[in-house]
Amino acid sequence: MAGLRIDHIVYATRDLDQAVSDLADRLGVSSSAGGRHVGVGTHNYLLGLADDAYLELIGPDPSQSVPAGQPLPFGIDALDRPKLAGFAVKAPHIDDVVARARADGDDPGDGRGMQRATPDGRLLEWRLTLGGSHQGLVPFLIDWLDSPHPSRSAPGGCRLVSLRGEHPDPDVVRKANRALGVELDVVQGPAPVLVAAIDTPKGRIELR
Repeated sequence: MAGLRIDHIVYATRDLDQAVSDLADRLGVSSSAGGRHVGVGTHNYLLGLADDAYLELIGPDPSQSVPAGQPLPFGIDALDRPKLAGFAVKAPHIDDVVARARADGDDPGDGRGMQRATPDGRLLEWRLTLGGSHQGLVPFLIDWLDSPHPSRSAPGGCRLVSLRGEHPDPDVVRKANRALGVELDVVQGPAPVLVAAIDTPKGRIELR
């Protein structure tokens, strides 16, 4: 994958504790608590993937109440199993990237402010777009502003080797990614699937 660099990949689940345990067994490395997405209704765990990238495990936060009818991100409410649900690319000048993408025929959405309360009481703030589409095969953009990048404090030991996709209409996905300056290897498949190859202490695994 070339162009904009991967910031993180997102593994979504309806049972975060179970997913954290399952992936620790599978990868041979335990993730650490990242914190709560205030007002969104989710919390996460993080695992470093080298090269300033990380894996985010995200699921419902039982300590938060969200308005009735407000969906959780990444389609968490409708999941019947954990899945690799999307990825983010680094966009330190996020508004410029959005403008270029719109000029090229794709709208990633406006940048909006987000925040996360860490277990030690810090508040991380960043901006991102909510336009990641094609069921996770087109990324969202993220700008961490002045917050420390999460990969710096996440447990290490794993490395993201590659990221690829499958889709019934690969050309549609490729066109949207080109507008963002993202090159993702996408081949034809029966359903949209995002696949990460990760080197771990237990060998190379595929996460999808």
